[in-house]
Amino acid sequence: MHYIIAEKGTTARRIALILSNGKAKPKKIGNTDAYEFDGKEVVGLSGHVFRLDFPTAYNSWSKIDPYKLIDAKVVAVALKKNLVKVLVQIAKNADSITIATDYDREGELIGVEVLSIIKKTNPDAKVDRMRYSAITEKDIKESFAARSEVDYNLAASAEARQIIDLIWGASLTRFVSLSANRLGEQFFSVGRVQSPTLTLLVEKEKEIAKFIPRKFWELHAKLKTEKGEIFDVTHEKHKFWEIEEAEEIKSRLEAAEEGRVRDVKTKLRNEKPPAPFDTTGFISAASSIGYSPKRAMNIAEGLYLQGLISYHRTDNTTYPDTLDLKELVKMLLGNKEFGAHAILLSKKKQLKPTAGKKRTTDHPPIHPVSEASREKLGKDEWKVYELVVRRFLATLSDAAKWKDTEVKIEAGGETLEAKGKELKEQGFLAVYPYQKKEELIIPELKEGEKVEIEHIEIVEKETKPPNRISQAGLIKKMDDLGLGTKSTRHEIIGKLYEREYVQGNPAKPTEKAFALIDSLEKYATMITKPEMTGMLELEMDEISEGKRKKKEVADDSRKMLREVFKEMMENREEIAKSLKEAIRMDKIVGTCPECGSELLLLTSKRGKRFVGCGNYPTCSFSLPMPKTGRVLVTNDKCDTHPFLFKLKIMKKGKRPWDFGCPYCNFLQWKERENGEKKNS
Repeated sequence: MHYIIAEKGTTARRIALILSNGKAKPKKIGNTDAYEFDGKEVVGLSGHVFRLDFPTAYNSWSKIDPYKLIDAKVVAVALKKNLVKVLVQIAKNADSITIATDYDREGELIGVEVLSIIKKTNPDAKVDRMRYSAITEKDIKESFAARSEVDYNLAASAEARQIIDLIWGASLTRFVSLSANRLGEQFFSVGRVQSPTLTLLVEKEKEIAKFIPRKFWELHAKLKTEKGEIFDVTHEKHKFWEIEEAEEIKSRLEAAEEGRVRDVKTKLRNEKPPAPFDTTGFISAASSIGYSPKRAMNIAEGLYLQGLISYHRTDNTTYPDTLDLKELVKMLLGNKEFGAHAILLSKKKQLKPTAGKKRTTDHPPIHPVSEASREKLGKDEWKVYELVVRRFLATLSDAAKWKDTEVKIEAGGETLEAKGKELKEQGFLAVYPYQKKEELIIPELKEGEKVEIEHIEIVEKETKPPNRISQAGLIKKMDDLGLGTKSTRHEIIGKLYEREYVQGNPAKPTEKAFALIDSLEKYATMITKPEMTGMLELEMDEISEGKRKKKEVADDSRKMLREVFKEMMENREEIAKSLKEAIRMDKIVGTCPECGSELLLLTSKRGKRFVGCGNYPTCSFSLPMPKTGRVLVTNDKCDTHPFLFKLKIMKKGKRPWDFGCPYCNFLQWKERENGEKKNS
């Protein structure tokens, strides 16, 4: 029997239907879905077969010194024992095995995990690999016909990352959590990629906190042409740091009453179409239409599995020569949403796509591979599919052409300026509405032309603090610094939210995050810097290229980790003190309305949770709280009770519950209770 192993059940079904021309019949191997045709069976997994962990002897956080985890044995633990039995059963019947998992590091490792089981039972089974970037009939049939060898180096680089992340994450997380006496669900999570990423956010928040706003003034005027056209101008000195200077110039302009056009400059400007989508670019664009990185990637995965877009995890921003761009445009000719623009492109003698700075050989940039309609997709699926299609068409389109005008006007010895921009040819902007095309039309003016001063005003403004980093912006920074991979960056950001280090979007670090990063920056600097993790990422690339061995790179990381531990163990008391203070700060819910002391999240001797006054027993103000779930104090204050912050209740596997103001909740509960008593 020839077995084809896919990464997911949905992929297995599509591959089977394509290769069998729709004749494949579903069956079960144990409790695993499979599809049979012509002496072949396509089997669908559900991701990784194994996870890496330490032996069970290392499970006790309080009994095992975290330092010992650095050199502890790492073992593979089966995620589903039934699946292992299924693979053993397959091995007994297999003449040949084709790995058809996603073609990336993780997919290659999943394939090697499968083979590690099969080869033990059947070492003589022939093995090969399908590589595809889209689940379409053309791609699947071509990749099956041109099967190649399994890339064991690529799989080894993925396994090296798992080993390194396990050792760093487990040892540092345990050390920090034990130091702060913070175990169970409230542990402090530390990671090789997670911590330098969180450092970026904390440093930005510190920059914002240090910012001192400064007032400045702008001088704006409205002028009238000889034809009676009104247009806006500003003084050439855009910011006045002294109001007196602005007022003096305003007086001179008012006295002048009119001015003359001194200079008119116009130029044509080409706005180039955007580069093709890599994962980072896609996430950034999806963010602009309201999707978080995690949500965008989940939707893209669904579209990929349906055979509508190409593989969504790619670093490539250059279409390969083998990609038939004309055929893809032809595919869209009949689409009522994009067909008109596709027709324009189809009339070109040659399609000249844009190209970004990155060129890789694994997957092409993200692009549509099948035509779809708004009616056949869910609302979110359609919006993301539409984004991918419009980006693809934009990359094949002409530049947008603008006419830029700059006018200088002399009045009362002062220079006023007006700038205009007019869109002359839409080019790619006709199909790509996500990019701004705001025009600013000013009258046609000639040098020497007289203009009247209609109105002058001084506008007071203030310098703004730096912006927080959005989720999409953070992924771009991670990409630039070599933090994580295209497949993991959105997951890392998700963990920062899940572990209550940040909240809101753009992400704002919590007190817990400040304390952790402050401690690490003082006593374990290496773990907060991107250079260390970036270097390890390069070494993992070298594994995939066959230049380094998995063990060498893992041992390099252990050596770095020992250096980190040496510094941390010397400063354990200071780390503990800093983190314990953060825990206390995280429990502050507001200010007591009766005595002005801090209101804290507390637990009674009987285990009941409540919000209580820190001035107890002098003040006994308190509010009840739900029995279960982790409590997160948000940055938002209650409108009715501004002395209290709103709360969220976090439960594993469930969406956060916006509990809101504890006082409002208490009053609503009392009202319901009184209503029930009246009705009884």
